[in-house]
Amino acid sequence: MALAVPVAVSFLASLLLPFAFIPLLRRLGVVDVPNERSSHTKAVIRGVGATIAAGVLLGLGTALLTGYVAVDRSLVLILIGVVASASLLGWVEDFRGLSIKTRFTGQLLIGAAATAALAATLGQSYWWVPAGMLVIAGYINVANFMDGVNGISGLHGMAVGILYAASGALSGQVWLIAAGAVIAAAFAAFLPWNLGRGSVFMGDVGSYLLGASIAGTAVAALLAGVYVEYLLFPILIYLLDTFTTLMRRIRRGERWYAAHRQHVYQRLTDAGLSHVQSASFVTACTVLVGATALVTGGSGWGTTAAGTVFVAAVAALYLASPKLVAAIRGRTSA
Repeated sequence: MALAVPVAVSFLASLLLPFAFIPLLRRLGVVDVPNERSSHTKAVIRGVGATIAAGVLLGLGTALLTGYVAVDRSLVLILIGVVASASLLGWVEDFRGLSIKTRFTGQLLIGAAATAALAATLGQSYWWVPAGMLVIAGYINVANFMDGVNGISGLHGMAVGILYAASGALSGQVWLIAAGAVIAAAFAAFLPWNLGRGSVFMGDVGSYLLGASIAGTAVAALLAGVYVEYLLFPILIYLLDTFTTLMRRIRRGERWYAAHRQHVYQRLTDAGLSHVQSASFVTACTVLVGATALVTGGSGWGTTAAGTVFVAAVAALYLASPKLVAAIRGRTSA
């Protein structure tokens, strides 16, 4: 059965379900109110990420039911569990609100359960559980922190999904091709809603879904023997932005966990770029770094060294970009 079927199911579900779901969110009063980290100035409907979750879940389920994934089906089932549980946790945060302790505990439990199931399925040591737990919980928060301008999360899910699907093709892992393609399709279908005139936000349900689907796929692929470059490089820009911003805030003696607007992508909008321009630049750097992994993975030391230098150059450009843009536009950047 062709990959096109689960991809089409994922895309159409994510694209069409908001027509029915947005009126429900409006009646429930699920809105995003601007705060110190917001790049918008008015209340906007959030929680539409639930329809992206539905798209991912339906796409993965279709990949199993149609027989596209005939080997390592248990990995897809575990990923379905990760996506569903993380999305549910995010929905509760959107609808009712949760304390930092409660939601982080939930994220850790999801990561631990997923990694334990993967280790058991793949015959790996359970010593992987603490690492996988932190990776999944950590990237859920990274995705949440980075979801601050229109288009950035949809483009990230689409870009990383495509890169992971390519990694699956190079590694001979059909389940990874399906997972990456389905994630890419579902997040691509959200872009018209997020970038349209009556734009809506995916909310915590969407950012939790984004982080969990990517990190869960990465942990599963790593334990299945996929090159770590294939999995790490596509998320490197997001990790770099989050880590450097956190260090800046700690160094300044600020409350690192408080809402703020100091991420690179946010400073790019302060320097004069639009939301789409900032999100596109982040995505372009992600694609450049991620595509490099497809070349360097399993290659000789010369190719690996050249790729490392290129990735370092892209990372340096990314970190310096707010000041460069501000200088070009005659503005100041923090």
